[in-house]
Amino acid sequence: MPQHPPPPEHAEPAAVEPGAPGARLHWLKIADPDAPLPDIPADADVRVLLPADERFAVLREKLIADDVPVRLVPHLLEQETVSSVGRDGRLTVGTAECHLARPVPREFSPVSGAPAAAAMAAFDLMWHTHEPVDQVPAHPVPAERLVPADWLTFLPHPTLNPAQAQAVPHVLDETVNLLVVAPTGAGKTVIGMLAALRTVTEQGRKAAWLVPQRSLTDELDRELETWRQRGLRVERLSGEYSVDVDRVREADLWVATTEKFEAICRASSLREALAEVGCLIVDEIHLLGDATRGPVLEALLARVRDEGSGIRTVGLSATVSNAEQIAAWLRARLVRIAWRPSRLTWQLPVVASSTDWGLVETARTRLASAITTRVAAEHGSVLVFCGSKRGVRRTALIIAAARGADIHGVHPDDLDRLHRVCRSVGVGLHYKGWDHRREAERAFRARDIDVLVATSTLAAGVNLPARAVVVRDTQVGLNSIDVATVQQMFGRAGRVGTGEAEGWAFLIVDETERAAWQAKLVAGHAVSSQIQSSLADHVLAEAVQRRIHSPDQAEQWWVRTLAHHQGNRSLAPLRQAIAFLVAAGYLTVGQDEDGRSRFAPTELGVLTARLMVSTTIGHRLRTALANAALPGAPADAERTLIALVATLVPKLVQAPIGEEHKGAVTRLLAVDGRLGALADQSRGTGVEAGLASYAPGDLARATLLVLANTPGAFHARARLIGGVPYATMYPVLEEAPRYLHWLGCQGLLGTVPPWAAVVAADLGKRVRWRRCQPTRGAGRLLWMCEQMATPAWLDTAVPALWAAATARGVTSPDWSATGQPRHCHLDAAGYAALLRDRATGVVIDQQDDHAVTATGPAGAVLAVWTGRQHALVPLRGGSAVARFPEGSGPTGAAVFTWRGDYLATGWLTEYTRIGSAPEDRHPVDVPWSRSDLASPGSSPAANSPAREIPGTR
Repeated sequence: MPQHPPPPEHAEPAAVEPGAPGARLHWLKIADPDAPLPDIPADADVRVLLPADERFAVLREKLIADDVPVRLVPHLLEQETVSSVGRDGRLTVGTAECHLARPVPREFSPVSGAPAAAAMAAFDLMWHTHEPVDQVPAHPVPAERLVPADWLTFLPHPTLNPAQAQAVPHVLDETVNLLVVAPTGAGKTVIGMLAALRTVTEQGRKAAWLVPQRSLTDELDRELETWRQRGLRVERLSGEYSVDVDRVREADLWVATTEKFEAICRASSLREALAEVGCLIVDEIHLLGDATRGPVLEALLARVRDEGSGIRTVGLSATVSNAEQIAAWLRARLVRIAWRPSRLTWQLPVVASSTDWGLVETARTRLASAITTRVAAEHGSVLVFCGSKRGVRRTALIIAAARGADIHGVHPDDLDRLHRVCRSVGVGLHYKGWDHRREAERAFRARDIDVLVATSTLAAGVNLPARAVVVRDTQVGLNSIDVATVQQMFGRAGRVGTGEAEGWAFLIVDETERAAWQAKLVAGHAVSSQIQSSLADHVLAEAVQRRIHSPDQAEQWWVRTLAHHQGNRSLAPLRQAIAFLVAAGYLTVGQDEDGRSRFAPTELGVLTARLMVSTTIGHRLRTALANAALPGAPADAERTLIALVATLVPKLVQAPIGEEHKGAVTRLLAVDGRLGALADQSRGTGVEAGLASYAPGDLARATLLVLANTPGAFHARARLIGGVPYATMYPVLEEAPRYLHWLGCQGLLGTVPPWAAVVAADLGKRVRWRRCQPTRGAGRLLWMCEQMATPAWLDTAVPALWAAATARGVTSPDWSATGQPRHCHLDAAGYAALLRDRATGVVIDQQDDHAVTATGPAGAVLAVWTGRQHALVPLRGGSAVARFPEGSGPTGAAVFTWRGDYLATGWLTEYTRIGSAPEDRHPVDVPWSRSDLASPGSSPAANSPAREIPGTR
C-alpha cells in the first residue's frame, strides 16, 4: 500500500535527542486497529508509528490535529510503547502479542533497563527509515567507465550499481587484500566476478570462489555459465559432485564450498594446482563467526592471508559491527558500502510463550500464514523460513489452506499430495532432499508462484529475493539461530532485480526472547572466532599439509589465527591439542638433530585430515570399537557398528525428527529395521507394548538398520519408509558414509579391529549407493564399480556398472576375464592394474592354532586377531606369516589391499560377495555378456604402485 506522508502544512516539532538528560519521551507503535486510543502526555517527545492502512485514518488525523508527529509504516505489526513518562522517569517498554496471532492479544508487563534501551534504538531506526521524503535513487554507472571493454560480456548487466561502482576501483587498481562490507542485496557477486576476471585474464592464474554451502555453488555455477560459453574453464566443487582431477587442474576458476576447498588443500593430488591460485574470493566471509562453518574458514584464511602466500583474498561480507577488526586480521583494505537498492524494514511480531511447545509452534505457523496472506494480497512475493523440514511442510500446508486450497486428508508427510495441493495455489517448498526444490526455485524466480517456504538453505546467498521475508522459528533443529543467519534471511527482502523499492522482514518471537533479539538486531552482528572448538583438527590439517612440524611452528601458526587477533593469547589450548593428537595416534613426536621437538602426522592422521573427520569424534569411535565385544555374526556386527556411529557422531545424534515420527522410529528399532517384521506389530503381537522411548541417535540407528536389513525400501520412488519420511532420513544417509569410509580405510592401518573395518567398508558402500538397493556383501562389487567409474563419472557410471553386473549374476569383483566392461572409464593399463590390485587371488591358510599364512597383491597387509586383540603384518614379496595375538576368544584373519579391497575368514566371508557362503569364493570365468566386454586385454603387469591410503588422494 502506498505511503501517505503528512500534509505539507503539518511540520513536525523538533524532537528531543533520545537519551538526553532530562528528556521525556513517549514513542508508540500502534498496529492493532481495535486497540484503545492512547493518552498523549504533555511536555514530552511524542512520536507515533502507524500502519499505512485506511482503518487508522481517523486516529492519524486526530494525532496530527494534536501536533503529534506521525509516520506511516506499511505492514506494521508491532504493538509497543517506549516511554520515560512516569513517576521515576525510568525508560520502559511495553509490548503486546501481535493482533494477527489471536483475536484478543495479550499485553505484557513493561520492563526497563537494557530491553527498553534496545526498543528505543529499534524505534528510532524505524522512525528514520520511514522519514517522509522522496528518496532519489542513485543512478547506475555504465560498466564501460570502470571495466575493461573485453570483460563487459562476462558481466550480467551493462551497468554497475553504486555499491559496485564504489568497490570496483579497489578490485581492479589495487593488489592488496580487500574486505567489502555491504548490505545483502547490494550486488556483491559482480564484485567477486571482477576479482576473478582480473586474476584469470590479466595475471594468468587461477581464482577460487568459496561459498558456505552446496546450494550456493549451484546458484553461482548457473550465473557463470556464460563464462564457459566465452571460453573460461569453470569447475564446480562440492560434496554432491565428484571431482575430475584433470579438469580441476586445468580450470581457470573453481567454485567450491569452503569444506570442499579445504579438503582439496589437504589432498596430495592437487597440491601443484593450488600453487597456481592467485585470488581467493570468499563469499559470506562473516560466517567466520559461525560455530559450524567458521573454524574451517578461519584455518584456511590464517594460511593464505600473509603476503608470502601469493594469494590475494577478496572477502565479501554482510554488514558486521567489527568489520575493522576483521579487515585488520586479514591485512585487508576495508571497503564499507552503505548504499542499498531498496528500503528494508524489520519487525519482531510476538506470540505468547508456553510450556507446551506444540502450542507455540502452532501460533508461529498461524502468524506466519497471516503475514504471508497480507503481503501476497498486495501482489507481493513472500519467502517463509522455517527451522526444520517438517516445519516447512506444515507451514506450506497451512498457507495453502489460507489461500483456498482443499487440504482435507492431506498429511504433511504425504509428499506427492502436499506438492500438488500447494503448487495449485502458488506455494512452493524448498529444502535439501525435496524433489521439487529446483522447480520451486525456477517458479519463484519467474513469479509463477509467489510464496516459497524454505529452510535456511536459501538464506546464505541464493538469489531468490522477495518483497517480504517471514522467519517462523528462532531455532534451526536443536540450535538457536544466529544473528548473521537472520540478517541474511532479512536481506532477501526487497532486493534489486525484483522491481521492489521496499522490503519487509519479520522474525516471529515469543515475549521471553523479544528483547534479546531486538538488542542483537540493533547492535548488528559481531564476528567472533570459533576455532578453539575444533583446534586439534586444524593443527592436524596444518601438519598434514607440511606447514608445521614442531610446537614452535604451531605457535607461529596460532598467532596468525583470528582467535589470537581477538585476544585469545594463551598457548595452553594449543599445547593441549597437540598432546591429544599424539596420545590419540594422529601425530608422532621425535627430535631433530639439534634436540628440538618435532612431530609428524601418522597414516591415521593423514587419513583423518583428508577425509575431514573430527579428531575427537574419531578417537571416541576407535576407543568404543576397541572395547566392544567381538561379534559372532554379521547381523551382530552391523548392529554394534551402527549403534556406535549413531550415538557418537553429533550430526547423527542430533538429526532432526518430528515428534509424530518418533514412534515409528522406535518400532523400527524393535525389529532391527526389518520392515517385514512390522506386520507383526500391526497384528498386535505385543511388540508395541515393549517399545522403548525415543533417545537421541535413534533416528540414525533406525535409518541405518533399515538400510542394512531391508535395502529394497530405498528404491528411487521411496517417500515413506517404515512410517518415517525419506526426507527425514536423508541427513543421516548423507553424513554416515564419510565415517564408515574412514573406518573401512583403517583395515590397512590396523587402527581399528579388523572386523569393524570390513563391516564398515561394506556398509558404507551400501549406504552411499542405496538407490541400487544392495544387500550385505555388495561392498566389494560396489568398490570395483567405483574404481572402474573413476571419480569424474561416479554418479552415472557406478549405477550403470552395477546394473549390468547384477543383471548377469555377477556378485563380486572376482572375475577372471581381462576385458573391460562397457561402462568402465579406465584405460587399458589402469584396468589391468585394478585387476592386479583386487583381493581376488588372496589365499589365507590357518596352519594351526597359533599361526596363519597369506598370499596376495603387493602393498597388502595381513591382519590377525584373537578376541579383542589384533595385529598387523605387511605382505612382503606377496606373502606373510603371522602369529595370533595372545589372549582368549575366537581367532581370525583378513587381508586388506592398498587400494581398498579385502577378504577375511570366518563369518566375515559373508562380506566377500552378495549372498556369499564360506565355500563360495571361486573366480567366475566370464561374468559379463559380450556386449559388456571389450576385447580381452593383455595380462596384468607385475609391478605395484607405492602404497597409499585408499580414498585420500
